[in-house]
Amino acid sequence: MPPRMSDAVTGPAWASPAGKPPLSSRMMRATWRGLPAKRYEVGWEPGLVVPAGDGSPLITDHYFPRAEGDFPTLLVRSPYGRGLPWSPQYGLLFAEQGFHVVLQSCRGTGGSGGVFDLWRNEAADGRATVAWLRRQPWFTGTLGTVGPSYLGYVQWALALDPPPELKAMVVQVGLHDPYALFHAEGALRLENVLAVGLGMTYQHQGMAPFLRATLRLQRRLREATTARPLRGAYAAALGGELPWLDDVMTHPDAEDPYWRGASTAKAAERLRVPTALITGWHDALADQTFEQYERLCRADCDTALLVGPWTHTSALQQGWPEVFAESLAWLRAHLHADTSGLRPTKVRVHTGGEDAWRDLPDWPPALTGTSWYPAPDGHLTRQASTDSAPLASFRYDPADPTPSLGGPLLSRTAGPRDNGTLEARDDVLTFTGPPLTEAVDVLGPVSARLTVSTDTGYADVFTRLCDVDEQGRSVNVCDGLGRIRATGHASSQVTVAMSATAHRFAAGHRIRWQISGGAHPRYARHPGTGDPRVDAITFTPVHITLHTDSTLILPSGPPLT
Repeated sequence: MPPRMSDAVTGPAWASPAGKPPLSSRMMRATWRGLPAKRYEVGWEPGLVVPAGDGSPLITDHYFPRAEGDFPTLLVRSPYGRGLPWSPQYGLLFAEQGFHVVLQSCRGTGGSGGVFDLWRNEAADGRATVAWLRRQPWFTGTLGTVGPSYLGYVQWALALDPPPELKAMVVQVGLHDPYALFHAEGALRLENVLAVGLGMTYQHQGMAPFLRATLRLQRRLREATTARPLRGAYAAALGGELPWLDDVMTHPDAEDPYWRGASTAKAAERLRVPTALITGWHDALADQTFEQYERLCRADCDTALLVGPWTHTSALQQGWPEVFAESLAWLRAHLHADTSGLRPTKVRVHTGGEDAWRDLPDWPPALTGTSWYPAPDGHLTRQASTDSAPLASFRYDPADPTPSLGGPLLSRTAGPRDNGTLEARDDVLTFTGPPLTEAVDVLGPVSARLTVSTDTGYADVFTRLCDVDEQGRSVNVCDGLGRIRATGHASSQVTVAMSATAHRFAAGHRIRWQISGGAHPRYARHPGTGDPRVDAITFTPVHITLHTDSTLILPSGPPLT
């Protein structure tokens, strides 16, 4: 182990000109509770210039323990600036625990040169930064990476061809597939588009510009999400046109050459770098985390998974003590050879409904899929239908689209919500099971197989699992969107992945299946025609009929011990 703070009187000679970390970062650090005690005082070298392969300057801050001895290095590359909250959360906190931290602004952001591109430069710029590290006198040759969201994407980009120095990764609420961030089965994830456009454009400029831009987007959100056509309507809400945002909105096909090279999914298929994954049940990128966990396990890569009761943002706020502890333990184990903080199991998940943490040997648990079926009068039953007769219908009107409520989003409106007002609408179907005589645990991926007919042949189907308590309050657990592509009145079958969950339905509660024609503005509304969503001007209401052989599939069983 490196020496503790009390062991060192003076820092190394190279560190003497450096100053203290920014006052704003130290003030934010002082507000956090439940974090490990500081081990070292921290020094700070701001504004270092790291040359990219094409010569573009990548502006970088260096945080370090003020102590003699060798310390491993953490690389944190961000398009959101190097100030709050990244400076205290990553630069200051990890340096206090015995790491050099290199916090760098991605090209075209935070003062770095070049032009920002959503994914095309991250692998090369990451490799150039590692080459620069090799020339630093304090670099020991032991490197780790850590960070959330797009800061996870740059980790996967580096892992496509990992340098030999890379010994550990921690991907927090992370991204590896930009297409899946912006589209679901070809349906535009409109709220994600606007949130990413806001963050990428303004957050690296500082808190004040970002706050002003956030308030402007809130004021003009309805205008930006209900315009006909949708193409370009974001400009007033985001303060101008963003060519890369136009591109992601107007390429809904995953096989379009535009998306070639965007996904870094293959990095996990052959990775040997120990990698910890962290997400929340209501994180907009949770499915990407589960996909990477599966790939890492198939590759026999040392990995761990933590899933909390968090959204994309709350994981780094209310959940930060758990997220930081998990990250620190993993990095200490693989960069400091200190395994004392590692938990004994590969997987830890928070179980909703009972508000408890559960350690598991793997994910998902080996539970049998249990089928539930819609029945007349809004009932949900275990008894399968003997035919595929029409059961219930509703009218979806794009001019008055079914609103979105909670769920896995990038914004603060994400998470579990009371669905009562939503379920009272005429364009929302609900099917509810009887009160449970004993608790039921649902752990794993949830899905639905729907048989649906429409009068136009064009529609979306949004399907959601809810927990209804004894007072009748219906709270969303997980959900998903599917697209209907049928001809005329012919029925079609669609399978909808509804993400995964770990949730206990308590005795006396009821299981509810909610079905509608969309969730706007989480997803851009379906125009009811075959026109592209971003260009549609004419809207056509759609009558959607659900058939009796539709099925909700839950990986469930009696309560696990």
